[in-house]
Amino acid sequence: MNKPSMFWGSVTAMTVFFPLDTARLRLQVDEKRKSKTTHMVLLEIIKEEGLLAPYRGWFPVISSLCCSNFVYFYAFNSLKAVWVKGQNSTTGKDLVVGFVAGVVNVLLTTPLWVVNTRLKLQGAKFRNEDIVPTNYKGIIDAFHQIIRDEGILALWNGTFPSLLLVFNPAIQFMFYEGLKRQLLKKRMKLSSVDVFIIGAVAKAIATTVTYPMQTVQSILRFGRHRLNPENRTLGSLRNVLYLLHQRVRRFGIIGLYKGLEAKLLQTVLTAALMFLVYEKLTAATFTVMGLKRARKH
Repeated sequence: MNKPSMFWGSVTAMTVFFPLDTARLRLQVDEKRKSKTTHMVLLEIIKEEGLLAPYRGWFPVISSLCCSNFVYFYAFNSLKAVWVKGQNSTTGKDLVVGFVAGVVNVLLTTPLWVVNTRLKLQGAKFRNEDIVPTNYKGIIDAFHQIIRDEGILALWNGTFPSLLLVFNPAIQFMFYEGLKRQLLKKRMKLSSVDVFIIGAVAKAIATTVTYPMQTVQSILRFGRHRLNPENRTLGSLRNVLYLLHQRVRRFGIIGLYKGLEAKLLQTVLTAALMFLVYEKLTAATFTVMGLKRARKH
C-alpha cells in the first residue's frame, strides 16, 4: 500500500472519529459516569463542556500517533533488515519482529501517551469526586509538572498493560487467518469486501478480548485517582490487578467493558474510512501521473 496515502487516511479517520475516542476514555476513567450509549455520552459532554469538548486534546493525540507510527515502522524495518538479511521473510518472522517493534514502541512513546491522555481529560466534568484535576498549559508544561510532582517514572504509567496489548495484533491475525480459511473452503477467491469484513471482525474480536487491559491502561496513564487511605495518587504498575479486582467487585464483569461500544464503532468506522481515503488518494495520484505522461507524449 502507498504509505503517504495510508498515513493521511489514518490521520483523517482519527480526526473524524475522535469524539468516539473521547467518549470511550471518559467511560473508562470516570467509573461513576453511567454507561450510556455513545451518542448520549457525547451529548452530555457537549451540553456540559461546550461544542468543541469532544475534540479536546486532538493535537497531542495526532502528534503522539505520528511519533508512534514512525518509531514502530522504523524499529520494524530495522529489525527485519538485520534478521532476514536478504532471505525470504515468513509470517512467523514478521509476527516476532512486529512484537519486538511493538515493545520498543511502547517503551519509547508511553510518556507521550501519558501526557496526551491527561491533556485530553483536562477540564472534563467528572462524576467521580476522587479524581484530582490537572492544570497544564500545554504539552511541555505537562511533562514538567508530571516530573516535578510525581517523578520521572510517572511518565511510564501504564507500561505493563501496554506491553500486554502488544499481543493485540497477534490475536487479530490469528482470528483473521481462521476466518479466511473458513471462507476459502466455500469460494475460490476473496473479494476486497470479504477481506475488509474479515479484517473488521477479527479486529473487533481482538479489541473485545483485550479491552479490560485497555481500561486499566487508560486509568494508569491518567493517574489522577485517589484510591488509598494516604490519599496518594494511583500510578504504579502493581495496581493493575487491584484495578481489575475493584472494577469487577463494584460493577461486575461489565465494569471492565465500559466504553467498548465507542471503541468498536471507532475501530470499524476508522478502518472503513481509511480504505476510502486510501482508494481516493491512490486514484487521484494515478490520475495525476496519467496526465503527466499524456502531456509528455
